[in-house]
Amino acid sequence: MKQSFSKAFIANTVTSLNVFCGFLSLLYASQHDFQMAAVFIIVAAIFDAFDGIVARLLGTSSRFGVELDSLSDVVSFGAAPAFLIYKAYAFQLGVAGIVLSSLLLIFGALRLARFNLSVEDLNTKSDFSGLPIPVSAITVALLVFSFHKDGSLVFPYNYIAAPLVIGLAILMVSKIRYNALPKMKDKNFKQKILFIVTLLVALVLTFLTDGVIVFFIFLGMVLFGVLRALYYLIAGSKDEIENEIKVSEN
Repeated sequence: MKQSFSKAFIANTVTSLNVFCGFLSLLYASQHDFQMAAVFIIVAAIFDAFDGIVARLLGTSSRFGVELDSLSDVVSFGAAPAFLIYKAYAFQLGVAGIVLSSLLLIFGALRLARFNLSVEDLNTKSDFSGLPIPVSAITVALLVFSFHKDGSLVFPYNYIAAPLVIGLAILMVSKIRYNALPKMKDKNFKQKILFIVTLLVALVLTFLTDGVIVFFIFLGMVLFGVLRALYYLIAGSKDEIENEIKVSEN
């Protein structure tokens, strides 16, 4: 019993480090240190990716862990990026800026609620329906980290910010498919580790390149899901037209 409690404590501690980083991001953003606020959102994403590994390695995957993880994500990937984009950019838009920033929090919470309802087997995970909230948060964080200079977003990103936030919010609650992380099985365990290493490399590159390269990588990930959905939509429409032609010929 004590051993089981200790294992669960370890896994939940890793998840708690996620929400702690989200809290630190909020603190730094409130002090107008937007670079550090963005960094802690990325660090939170690393802990978010790592807690699943710990839980499965220790055999402590549970409904409690799923709920705690989602609550942590609301803070780190919903509230933190929403507050960051408001303080760094949207505040100048007045009430419209408040509404704009809140979309990341509100739609992110809806995204997580839908995900929790869809989770049946805690040890398996199908592809995501909608943009994962950590990807949305990291994209916003990198936007601010890379292009916020001298008190404002530089051109043309000051014009891109609002459409990007709206697009990310809509994609989170959309039904567009995004690939899930590899499941925790022996055959693809290394892939999960590789993903975490990639996040760590991204964190290093964020400092070395002012985050520009990593921002476009994450933006590419976001757009890939959209373009793939459009491709399948067009391809599906063509198949339906061809089937109708065959039926009419017969």
